[in-house]
Amino acid sequence: MATGDDHVDGQDDPYQGGGKISVRERNRRDKLQRITEAARALFVEKGFDETTTREIARRADVALGTLFLYATDKRDLLFLICTSELEALTDKAFGDVPRSDRLIDELIHIFDFYYRYFAEQPGLSKYILRELTFFVSGVQGQRFQSNRHRVISQLEEHLTGARARGLLKEGANPADVGWVVFAIYQAEIREWLVDPAPDPVDGLQSLRRALNVALDGCAAETEISGS
Repeated sequence: MATGDDHVDGQDDPYQGGGKISVRERNRRDKLQRITEAARALFVEKGFDETTTREIARRADVALGTLFLYATDKRDLLFLICTSELEALTDKAFGDVPRSDRLIDELIHIFDFYYRYFAEQPGLSKYILRELTFFVSGVQGQRFQSNRHRVISQLEEHLTGARARGLLKEGANPADVGWVVFAIYQAEIREWLVDPAPDPVDGLQSLRRALNVALDGCAAETEISGS
């Protein structure tokens, strides 16, 4: 029989298929939610650079030491806010891509999920992408980076299937193409977020133009004589 904080109460656990959840686990999740909500609110209100971890702990009503049980530092808190959401978003984006006779349409369908997500919180998104560029330390930062690699891997898998359907040249390497597609997306979404009120439709149109250049190719078919 469990005792103390470990005893099981009558509340179902939505994460374990309806099993019972212990008081300790329920308290842990409650603190995690409060920390996440406090960090998100303060980053939006004050900006990432101006917010301190003490302010986040105070608003979440937890001790500063408790806060660092969930994230390594302030940057890690930034990744904590969005990592679970982006992991779920990646599942949706690649889960059921409508078949098309044009590869570009399938890619735009995938990236539409990300553009609409980042458009909901453009200010916060800028901080997230800025910090991701050079810093990937911390538990949450590594989770964020792992999801980034999963997107690239899913692109490679999708492109492999597209090549089998004749939408990609037979000699094209899906891994290489996937990396190029992702790199273009990363550059495009950062440029798009410069706008204080970014429109996903405009962003996706620009992404489509850039991806078309890469997918269609712009080099001459034959070498120029004497070159």
